[in-house]
Amino acid sequence: MAIEYSDFEKVEMRVGIIKEVNDFPNARKPAYKLLIDFGDGIGVKRSSAQITNYSKEALIGRKVIAVVNFKPKKVADFSSEVLVLGALTDHGVMLLGVDEPTEPGSRIA
Repeated sequence: MAIEYSDFEKVEMRVGIIKEVNDFPNARKPAYKLLIDFGDGIGVKRSSAQITNYSKEALIGRKVIAVVNFKPKKVADFSSEVLVLGALTDHGVMLLGVDEPTEPGSRIA
């Protein structure tokens, strides 16, 4: 299905840095609760992410790409404020990120 470019422009994707990772035993599917820093202007947001193929230690400090302008989604007893993006593979979700130095909150174009 084709969308208009103006539809894509409505999706606000930003660079964030994972600051905290916690287990999420109440989730239906294995997931973590994340705190992600998007810098000044957006601040720290919460996300539920099915990325348990990564260790919690490997996620702390990692830069990720997330959609920051969806309405919060209730996941079990948790309000997920942003959607962390990744590629679906046979080995789990492989997170999207950036290689070059980028500040938290940088917009993805």
